[in-house]
Amino acid sequence: MIRTPLALLLAIVLAACGGAPGNEAGGADDLDNMLAATNEASAANDPALRGALRDQIMVDPALVQQANADTVRPPAQPASGALPPDDIAARREPAEKDDLRRAPPPGPCPQCTAARRALTLGALAESQGAPATCVANVAYSAGWANRLPAATPLYPDARVIEAAGADGKGCALRIVNFASAAPLQRLLDWYFTKAGDAGIAAQHGIDGNDHVLAGAARGKGAFFVMLRPRKGGGTEVDLMTDTGGS
Repeated sequence: MIRTPLALLLAIVLAACGGAPGNEAGGADDLDNMLAATNEASAANDPALRGALRDQIMVDPALVQQANADTVRPPAQPASGALPPDDIAARREPAEKDDLRRAPPPGPCPQCTAARRALTLGALAESQGAPATCVANVAYSAGWANRLPAATPLYPDARVIEAAGADGKGCALRIVNFASAAPLQRLLDWYFTKAGDAGIAAQHGIDGNDHVLAGAARGKGAFFVMLRPRKGGGTEVDLMTDTGGS
């Protein structure tokens, strides 16, 4: 137990009560000084107190890691810049060595209305008759754009905006939304030529500014390409392929 000398206690009490007459102004300062002196004197006489006052604060690293667990932290990486730049149409088109066959004149497009109403890539696949079991298992990742069949690959300068797909249980579904600097007619001809080279006969439909190129062949699967002019130039494309039932 720490004992404070009687004389020091008396001085503290007097200071707290105002001290001697005429000394009211300096009473608070004198009290602070006396309290500090009391602490120093007590610490000098008590090794345990002296150690507690002077030793470093102990910290448990495990508990430190739990502190502020609910605070908002910055993201691990910058937000994705998936949208293509506005000047995409000003960029140079990739060279095409092979001659392209021109797509046939457009006819009616019964698929266009349903495709326009689709708010997601999965809904787009459902609107075009993809199996319900495949649509239910659609997963979103840009990696699906690298897993398209050889008959209907990405256009060479494609800038992927979003991609999705489903594999297994009879599914081989791919849906990719991308932008290209190429004009719409060139993309129509390119996909018509690629599909024809793979033995798939494609039909061309139009509804307003929306064009659709679609076809299917036994052993080759089915494909659907919806194209629309992009504001500022170039073309936006929705490409869907399904080779699961082939």
